[in-house]
Amino acid sequence: MKQEVVLQMEGIDKSFGNVKVLNNVSFELKRGTLHALMGENGAGKSTLMKILNGIYKKDAGRILLKGEEVNISNPKAAQDLGISMIHQELTSLPDLSVAANIFLGREYLKGPGGMFVDEKEMYRQAGIALEGIKAPIDPRANIRFLSVAQAQLVEIAKAISCKADIIVMDEPTSAITSSEVENLFETIETLKRQGKAIIYISHKMDEIFRIADEITVLRDGEKIDTRPASEMNHEVLVSMMVGRELNQQFYKSKVSIGEVVFQVKNFSRGGKFKDISFDLKKGEILGIAGLMGAGRTEVAEAVFGIHPPDSGEIVLNGRNYLFKTPKEAIRRGLAFVTEDRKLTGLNLVADIKENITIANLKKYCKAGQFIKKAKEKEIAEDYIKKLSIKTPSCTKMTGQLSGGNQQKVVLARWLSCNPRIMILDEPTRGIDVAAKSEIYRLMSEYVAEGNSIIMISSELPEILGMCDRVLVMHEGEITGTFLREEVTQEGIMACAAGIRRKEISIEHTERRQHETESYGNEIYKDI
Repeated sequence: MKQEVVLQMEGIDKSFGNVKVLNNVSFELKRGTLHALMGENGAGKSTLMKILNGIYKKDAGRILLKGEEVNISNPKAAQDLGISMIHQELTSLPDLSVAANIFLGREYLKGPGGMFVDEKEMYRQAGIALEGIKAPIDPRANIRFLSVAQAQLVEIAKAISCKADIIVMDEPTSAITSSEVENLFETIETLKRQGKAIIYISHKMDEIFRIADEITVLRDGEKIDTRPASEMNHEVLVSMMVGRELNQQFYKSKVSIGEVVFQVKNFSRGGKFKDISFDLKKGEILGIAGLMGAGRTEVAEAVFGIHPPDSGEIVLNGRNYLFKTPKEAIRRGLAFVTEDRKLTGLNLVADIKENITIANLKKYCKAGQFIKKAKEKEIAEDYIKKLSIKTPSCTKMTGQLSGGNQQKVVLARWLSCNPRIMILDEPTRGIDVAAKSEIYRLMSEYVAEGNSIIMISSELPEILGMCDRVLVMHEGEITGTFLREEVTQEGIMACAAGIRRKEISIEHTERRQHETESYGNEIYKDI
């Protein structure tokens, strides 16, 4: 039986200034299906969906809903037409409650003529929406105090609660854990059975092949093809996305791990983490895995001096420290790439040059007061070249770059400070497969020079693929430590669930090799 087409986008063009980001793109969506929209960062996926949601105005083409042409001038018009969208970058209002964010613009009202907001009913309905996706979040909580993952779950609940016929999900799982992903997928299957149509954007290919009915690929603003998901595989999809075969995802150099250069001893902070101790060796990539709320980011922030611990100390090159500010940590050779590049990693309204040099401005100042503009530009252009940042100029606004290129700007900033230790919190969140490969290459080159990395990641494939040793956290405590040759996905997940390392049996090299091969035949390349 032929499924009803509920959406058609025909011949869509869009340019920003002289840059054409969409060229004659056509797309259609059927009722009761999930249609994946794939492509590298900058391919035009989010732009196409923002046109559908009324955020951007198309330059040419037309949009048809159930065969009738419509004009979508703003997000409210899209919502009135039965279209809701989960944005890649969080759009929450931080000073409002969870419930107020979920029902923003469609509040429950009471009193004569609906004069007052019915907060009690909003809290109740928000609780129902959150329970529907199994998100244990208090509807009364202030968004500002939620983690990135919790804020992402609120956005998902908000979009689904609109009871729209078409739901656009742009990177909905980029910040949430595997158990929350499972809950979302259950919700998606329920929505499909109800006849809802879903457009799904993600760089996680295992997700796509698990839940997608159809896949459309965009490259450089043009449609490459649309095919049933059952007729594609990882290699074909990657080749369509990047226009070439991408044989290597993980680049892990064979580095001789040296002596201990950094130690965290007995770090504790009330309600966040307890008695955290670990060491880091020269040339090592140390992974920290765990579920949402495990305390991984909080430990990293304490190490870097953003929120110092209540007790504990750091030993760096044999000397004792406790960084009370990030400035102290930077001065001692540490760098920190935060998990949310938009909120805490970048100044989006500043240009690339300013973002690269901001952490070490003293280096570019004359007489401690005036910035040497020529020197600043020279350094920025050097890192743009080294990291292959796609931009016409170092003076381009950072907010206009794709996610992958923004992440490279953050890395360029810290690399320009010549740190010996880099803390990377979710370094590949929301970037495409080719950009991920570039980040992994940069990481491997960095440790090959004798530096060290602490990497926090919720993506088990990159933990397995990149780390020499893995710590696992559960509810603020370390529950397991694994060497590269013994770590497995099962071992990590058991410890993440609270089963301590000594209580689980790990199959060593054979299973580890099998898992490595199962993640797209990743190759560990000597550099």
